[in-house]
Amino acid sequence: WELMNEPRCTSDTSGRTIQAWITEMASFVKSIDRNHLLEVGLEGFYGQSTPQRKRLNPGFDIGTDFIANNRIPGIDFATAHSYPDQWVSSSNDQYQLSFLNNWLNTHIQDAQYILRKPILLTEFGKSQKDHGFSTYQRDQLFNMVYYKVYASAKRGGAAAGSLFWQLLTEGMDSFRDGYEVVLNQSPSTANIIAYQSHKLYQIRKIFARMRNVDRWKRARAARNRGRPIGN
Repeated sequence: WELMNEPRCTSDTSGRTIQAWITEMASFVKSIDRNHLLEVGLEGFYGQSTPQRKRLNPGFDIGTDFIANNRIPGIDFATAHSYPDQWVSSSNDQYQLSFLNNWLNTHIQDAQYILRKPILLTEFGKSQKDHGFSTYQRDQLFNMVYYKVYASAKRGGAAAGSLFWQLLTEGMDSFRDGYEVVLNQSPSTANIIAYQSHKLYQIRKIFARMRNVDRWKRARAARNRGRPIGN
């Protein structure tokens, strides 16, 4: 479950209103469904609980707090979004990639060592409406996101996956907002997406095999404990 996509409360930048709302809603959702994971829907902006991290925010003060909000009981995993072309739009592509690099590193690190919860990058992309847009620029951004996620996932780290905004097919022109990826119209981007999916699938198989080996060892140990001495 997601409580809300990109919750904001600009009327209370202290963060207290959003914190209270998440606390109430998380408790309510878990009271009626404890069988599914729950996340807030945050963009990932830092707040009052970690003032030293607020310098990473792209000048936004919207009443959310990545650390405090995700520490609330009932929130099972963290999320972040990243739109450097919107958030630091006056900068060049290299600066935007540098911003993204720092944003990803910090959130993955904080999810692992402070929150101790998985994190998904649930929205990212680059708009075709950007001045000077090229598919190569978008592919660079996708490659950076995917590299960071894969590097964490293969170590068993906090990053669990990523979702770009947005996948469309032909005939969905009314949904186009500049960020759309139509796979048969963007073969290089499609190849990057497919390769990342394959790599994460391989990690999933490795960890599944490790779990099976661990179960087998525990079962064998249990059988041995029940076997009479001398047999």
